[in-house]
Amino acid sequence: MKTLQRPEVHTPLPGPKAKEILARDERVLSTSYVRPYPFVPEAGEGVWIRDVDGNVFLDLMAGIAVNTTGYAHPRVVEAVRAQAARFSHVCFSDFSSEPQVSLAERLDRLAGGGYRVYFGNSGTEGVEAAVKVARYHTRRPYILAFTGAFHGRTLGSLALTSSNSKYRKGFAPLLPGVVHVPYPHPYRPPFGAKPEDAGRVVLDYIEHLFKTKLPPDEVGAVFFEPIQGEGGYIVPPEGFLPALQELAQKHGILLVADEVQTGSGRTGRFLASAYEGIDPDVVILAKGLASGYPISAVLFKEELSSWPPGAHGSTFGGNPVAAAAATATLDLLEEGLMQNAFEVGEYLRAELRQLQADFPRLGDVRGRGLMIGLDFVKDPETREEDPELRDRVAEAAFAKGLLTLPAGPSTLRLSPPLVLTRAEAALAVELLGEVLRELG
Repeated sequence: MKTLQRPEVHTPLPGPKAKEILARDERVLSTSYVRPYPFVPEAGEGVWIRDVDGNVFLDLMAGIAVNTTGYAHPRVVEAVRAQAARFSHVCFSDFSSEPQVSLAERLDRLAGGGYRVYFGNSGTEGVEAAVKVARYHTRRPYILAFTGAFHGRTLGSLALTSSNSKYRKGFAPLLPGVVHVPYPHPYRPPFGAKPEDAGRVVLDYIEHLFKTKLPPDEVGAVFFEPIQGEGGYIVPPEGFLPALQELAQKHGILLVADEVQTGSGRTGRFLASAYEGIDPDVVILAKGLASGYPISAVLFKEELSSWPPGAHGSTFGGNPVAAAAATATLDLLEEGLMQNAFEVGEYLRAELRQLQADFPRLGDVRGRGLMIGLDFVKDPETREEDPELRDRVAEAAFAKGLLTLPAGPSTLRLSPPLVLTRAEAALAVELLGEVLRELG
């Protein structure tokens, strides 16, 4: 597959085998699952993945920013095989073992030092653990979060999530004490502000809340995404995150960075928070940390480690096979994949902005590294969101053999494996250009 010059779509989509599997899926699987288009994978290599009917696709979604090293990277596969041959599970909540300890030491180093580590299985588990760390340490009842945020769908993390009301509908009452404030979206600033004032008006609003209804000394933590993911791949204005950290420190509030989607090198640095030079009290990692194997890591400052043995745990969290996959992933990141994400991401954004010049309804191209959002609008002057056009672009791209995913009201997210080459990025732009021309 890696010798391909273009995707190869031989059958109308979905093909006969995919149709058969999707029909079975519809009969037996939970109706809560989402199927944005009828893709049924069979095998992959690098950034290429084949479906059950033999069609081959160029993948710009990576399983929602998970497959950091692409499909079937030989070093990840070998690390998994080697660890599985030794032992696949001895509950880490009860018994220590070397793979997880080494991984924790490495994550502490990569995050800047001074952290302890808790392992879980997923991003939402990581958020749940971070909430408990903040609640236990501060003994404060309130949490600040941002509108547009996605922090998970289990009942505690769901209280922080506000990217789409459908995630919350029917599940109230949720975890009490969560207060949402607008995220500083430079393309669509809150409160009618100018783009350059997007960050300031949000900080002013938080201070207003502190003076009028939310005692700051009862706020335990503020949860934020350095780049909003599910909310639309929104990069906050420069200087906002340091100002948010200063405000939090002023009131003794913990700063919790949800780096589930932004972390593990996706933006060209190990943590996206590093672009703004901030030092979070808590960092949550998952998704791409182990190249598709389920693991999350919550890093929290040494002084926050006040809970006793048994206060939190997980049967499978920190599974040694997933830990081995994570270690192999970190090796590859430090050996060049983070730099590749930065360089190819810079190239890809520049090329996409060239497309934008010819297609004004592609209203905004934003992101860092290989975390890029394309925001579609009905009118570039009003910047009114156009979810229908975004969805048509995703479906047409799929028909051409290009895998993407929606995010936010009108954004198409591009989050490919970090092994994406410049040539493959150029091909992706070519295919997207064909789609935009055909859709007019």
